[in-house]
Formats: sequence, C-alpha cells, structure tokens
Amino acid sequence: MDEVFKALADSSRRRLLDSLNARNGQTLRELCAELDMARQSVSKHLAVLEAANLITTRRSGREKLHYLNAEPINAIADRWITRYHRARVHTLADLKRVLEANPMSDNAFVYTTYIKTTPEKLWQALTDPIFTNRYWGASFETDWQPGSEMVWHQRDWTSKDPEQLVLESDPYSKLSYTWHTFDPSFATAFEMNPDDVASWAREPRSKVTFELEPAGTELVKLTVIHDGFRSDSQVLEGISGGWPAILSNLKTLLETGNPLPTP
Repeated sequence: MDEVFKALADSSRRRLLDSLNARNGQTLRELCAELDMARQSVSKHLAVLEAANLITTRRSGREKLHYLNAEPINAIADRWITRYHRARVHTLADLKRVLEANPMSDNAFVYTTYIKTTPEKLWQALTDPIFTNRYWGASFETDWQPGSEMVWHQRDWTSKDPEQLVLESDPYSKLSYTWHTFDPSFATAFEMNPDDVASWAREPRSKVTFELEPAGTELVKLTVIHDGFRSDSQVLEGISGGWPAILSNLKTLLETGNPLPTP
C-alpha cells in the first residue's frame, strides 16, 4: 500500500492516470504524445505505476497497451472506507469510482489483482461451484473442457445456450469462456428493466479470460480480461462496475476463508 501512495504523490504520474482515465488502453507512444513527455520519463513513471498495480498491461499484436487498474483503490477502500465515515475519505471514494466506472476505450475490461494463494486453489475457486457461489452467487455446470457448453445458475435464474462455451482451459494457468445469454428471465430474476436487457441481448456475445501467474511463494497474479464488446456497449459499462466487487470478494475469500459481508 505504501507503493500506491508513493505513486500517487507524483503529479506526472497522476497526469498519466488522468490520460488513461480519459482514454484507456494507450501505448507508450500515445502516452508520450498526449502528455508531451520524453519517452524515458514516461517509461519510468509507468514502471512505478505498474509496480504499485495502479496500471496493468497487455499485448495486442506488437503493441503494449496500458490500462487503469482499480484493485489498489479497492484495497484502500476495504481497509478504511468501511471503518470510517465516507465523508472523511471522499477523495479516495471519488478516485475508486472513476477507476471502476469508465469502460475501456478498446472495448475491453482489464483488471489485475494479487492474491495470497496458490494457482491450484485459485483455479478451484474459479471453477468449483461451491466456491463460485460464495463470492459470486453464481455457479456453472460444465466439465471445463474447450468446446464444452456451460449452464449458468444465479439466484432463481438459469441460462443454457449452445453459444455459452468454454473456449480455453489450461489448468492453473488460463481459463476463458463466453459470457451468458441475456433473456427475459434474467431481467425478472435481477429486477432489471426488460427493455435494457433486450438491448444487451442484441449486442455481440462477449468473452472473459482469467490469466493466472505465480508471483512468488503463495502469491498469484490474476488478470481478468473481458472483451469482445462493440464501441457503444452497455454490457461493457455494466460489467466494468460488477467485476471489481466480484474479484475483491474472491480475494477476500481465498485470503481469509470468508467472503466480504453482504451490504
């Protein structure tokens, strides 16, 4: 957490975060041009931000793209905002909301967190319905083999569709599958506007990918990439607010044995 505050203390690094907040998924060249800063200076600042986990990166062809990452701000919120009156930490709350609410400019949501666990335990938490129900409230019927169908269960809602598929399954390393179907029963189960849900159903089906990477003894780097959205996607806006809460709950469950308290 000290690295987070150190990174945020520098005005140039805050400018880089502001630039990514305005247009996420930028390359080093784009960030240099946007801020009129030398390439070496921007590279050094990005290294500090990445070390603090305030940004995360991914490759797209030959390009390295940079994204805002909400996880450290969530950690600050979990530590203090729930204990003290929110008015006392209004600035942190605003920053947390900005980082979570803005959809990715390249039509993807990217989020990185570090969890004190093992790849084997994290894989189990991503695939075992006993675990997924505890931190997500959802479970999946599938054998987790590439090409296999997935049946989603959440609350009183069940979704079965031939396009709900496991795409990749490399145990303890990478898991990818297509997102669930939006139908009228989804709107009913989650008390949502049927017209909004019908609009989501007309969008292309997206996919989510979990990348697991050991980061030391009993520590795993988890990167979640949810992509496949069109530029004006309302689904992207929705999942960008939902994933941070799910992943924070997952991290808490694996590190403490209990999920976060229900609000």
